[in-house]
Amino acid sequence: MYKATVNVTLRKSILDPQGKAAHNALKNLGLNEVNKVRIGKLIELDIDADSKEDAHKIAETACSKLLANEVMEDFEIEIHEN
Repeated sequence: MYKATVNVTLRKSILDPQGKAAHNALKNLGLNEVNKVRIGKLIELDIDADSKEDAHKIAETACSKLLANEVMEDFEIEIHEN
């Protein structure tokens, strides 16, 4: 059993209105040291696979087909033994 941790972020060329709103809110709280905010999502998958490589392939397929919009988002996958 493996655990896949998937970090999905908007591509740098895509505007992030949620990140901009969070950045403005942080400035209003006096956190002027924060220069930029980008909002993404973290997804965890428990995967039953024979190897780490197989688990990665399964997670990559899940991201490509459903969990990430590859037109607008990038994703990074980390696989850990569970």
